[in-house]
Formats: sequence, C-alpha cells, structure tokens
Amino acid sequence: MEPTRTIEKTPAEKEAARIGSGPVVVEVRGVDKIFRIPDNRVDSIKERAVHPFRRNSYRELKALNDISFDVHQGEFFGIVGLNGSGKSTLLKILGSIYRADGGRIRTAGRIAPFIELGVGFNPEMTAHENIVLNAVMMGLSRQDAQSRVRAAIDFAGLDDFAELKLKNYSSGMLVRLAFSVMVQAEADIMLIDEVLAVGDASFQQKCEDVFHDMRSAGKTIVLVTHDMNAVEKFCHRAMMIHNGKMSIIGSPGEVSDWYLRANFREEDERPGFHAGASEEGDDAHVVEGWLEDMDGTRIANVEQGQQFRMNLVVEAIREIEKPLFSFIASDQVGLHVFSFNKRLSESPELPDSMAPGERVQVSVPVENLLQPGHYYVSARGFRNENINEMNMQMLRVIDFVVFGTETGPGVVSLTGEVEVSRPGAGD
Repeated sequence: MEPTRTIEKTPAEKEAARIGSGPVVVEVRGVDKIFRIPDNRVDSIKERAVHPFRRNSYRELKALNDISFDVHQGEFFGIVGLNGSGKSTLLKILGSIYRADGGRIRTAGRIAPFIELGVGFNPEMTAHENIVLNAVMMGLSRQDAQSRVRAAIDFAGLDDFAELKLKNYSSGMLVRLAFSVMVQAEADIMLIDEVLAVGDASFQQKCEDVFHDMRSAGKTIVLVTHDMNAVEKFCHRAMMIHNGKMSIIGSPGEVSDWYLRANFREEDERPGFHAGASEEGDDAHVVEGWLEDMDGTRIANVEQGQQFRMNLVVEAIREIEKPLFSFIASDQVGLHVFSFNKRLSESPELPDSMAPGERVQVSVPVENLLQPGHYYVSARGFRNENINEMNMQMLRVIDFVVFGTETGPGVVSLTGEVEVSRPGAGD
C-alpha cells in the first residue's frame, strides 16, 4: 500500500484561506442591472417640433444578471471580463454611482470608488485646491485634507505645478495627480477600475508598488482589470463576468486561465460560455514533464546552484499550424520567475505544423540561480506563432523544490565580485 501523500498548501493559498475565514465586508446577492436604449434618437429641437407626438421606443440591455459573491475583510479581490461584459457596471453599482434593478448589496465600512481617474476634478482650480476638494469628498475633514496635500504633490512629482490650474495639465500629469489622491484615501473598502492600464512605465511601476503596500497592510480592495499578471500578483481571489453573468470565481490562477481562454479561443470554444466547454477543447496538451541533471539522470528536486535541464513532451490533439510553445516558471506566491518560448519553425529538422497525435519534446538547460523554495512550471501553446491565438493552457505541469542553505531576499541569487574600499582611497 502506497503511503498517503499530503499536499502542502502554498503560502499564497494559506493566506487566501486565512482571509476567506474573516468577516464579509461586501455581500452581493442576485444583482441585476438593465439599461433602456432608445431605438430612435432625437438630437435636435427641430426633430422634436416636426414629430411632437412620436413615442420613443426602447430596447432593454441586461448588463448584469443574478451576480452574487462576497468579499472578505483584507481581501484583494479581482474582477475580470471581456469588453462589455458588465464588470465596470458592477463596480459602479458597488460605488453607488448606479442603482441596481434587482438583488441587494450590503457593505461594512466606508467605500472610496476610483472608477475613472480624474473624475471630480475641476479644471479651473489648481492641483492644491483639487486635492483638498477630492479629499473632503472622500469623507476627510478639511484639516485632514490640507495635511495630505504635500504628500499627494510629492507622490505625483508635481512640486513645480501645485498652483497651476488643471486645465493646463497634460493627460499624464492628470493621471499622476489622480492616483496620488487615491493613495491618500483611508477608506475601509477601495473600488479601483483599470488603474494599471494608464500612464507610462514608471507610473505603472509606482502603481504596483502601492498595490504591494496596500496588500501588505490588509486593505480591502476590489480591482477591475484586464491585466492577468496583476490578478495573479496581487489578488487573493478573482471572478470573471461574461455577458453580464458570473462565469467563474476562484483562485487567481484559475480565473486567469479562464480569461485567457475566453480571449484567445473561438467564440464557440470559450469555457463557461456554453454547455460542455472544458479543457478538452485544447489543440494540444503536455503528456509528460520532468527535470534531469546535466548527466541525463531524472531528478525530482534541484540543489541550489546546480544546473539542470527541463523537458516537456507536447502532443497535438488537432492539427496545429506553426505552433509556438511558452513555458513559465512561478514561485509559491505566483510571481513569474523565468520563461522560455519555442517555435517549431526554429527547428529545421521538424515540419512547421503538427498532425493529430504527433509529439515533440522541448528541452532547455537552466542555469540555476533560484533561491531555495518551491517552484511550478505552466505551459501555454499558440497557433500560427501568434500569442493572440492560444490553443493550450496547462497549469503546474512540473513542480520542483530548489533546496539549499544560502537563503536570502528575492527569488534569484546573482553571483559577482563585491569590492569594498574607502571613498577617495584611490586618489
């Protein structure tokens, strides 16, 4: 009889379980939202005068249909979906901008919605005045609002423009100011829509740093985004909405997988969007994955600093033109550590396509700079060498442990000569 194997939860899974047992601060039950869209538009007084008795007819658009979920105190909760799925409408209902047509919502604590950065700014007022105005609107006293002006200006890097009217700001300056005001909020629950999708690279990195701080501080945040890296990096749980209905709710990895399939598969193959959709819709799958040392001996785990080779066997289920395979290694909290891609067209001894049942083995040597810890390898496949045509997604096809005693911060340990000298000693 084989011994029972205990599956140890990762730190991220343990943290999610701990938060999931805490109090519920957002409770959504059976929420519906319907918009009435006129069939005939009347854009001028003349049209109204010519047709004074014409009755406007409307069609109904059900933006949300029976949405139910909970958010726990201290949880970073993600909401994803294709364009027009209803996710931003849901966020506006949570923020009391829209009224739900059915169902109920209960919240515990003060909510700060940041649904569109810059909404609520007065272009005729200075940055200083707008910061105070928005802080007061968020529930702070005028004295508290005044005390936060300097921090907001410094964070936005707008010291030289604090007394300039906002109508003279560039779009980038407005984004930085709006985000800095958001950072100063001390709400119990924060609703954020697509913050990471705007701004330059340095601004996006600043957003990420703030999100890390918020997560560490135990803030309750509901984030709407199209960025699956952000979902996997920050969120404890996530939910996907499609055509106004909840498609899936679960771990960030599961929801990211679902979302990517929805984007990169044909409409009738999208998971959760019709009966019987499942992973069997993939055009390929990983038959086997393993590690071996540089002598070719299979190994389950790797000693710190030891070079190793990663091997995966991929089998086509259906014919694939010009396949591209991508493999991503992540640590226990879902942080992507390294990745590698392989195009079949790069191997002249192989054809550019794979027939059903055909297998290829992908091997790559890895210079092991990883810190001790548990790591996982996930696989993705694409047709026509196009990352917009995904046809395979498999999570954790390999898991392994790097063991050793030289631990430190970070996920990699770089080697190099460190020199120490007294300043000016060489002069």
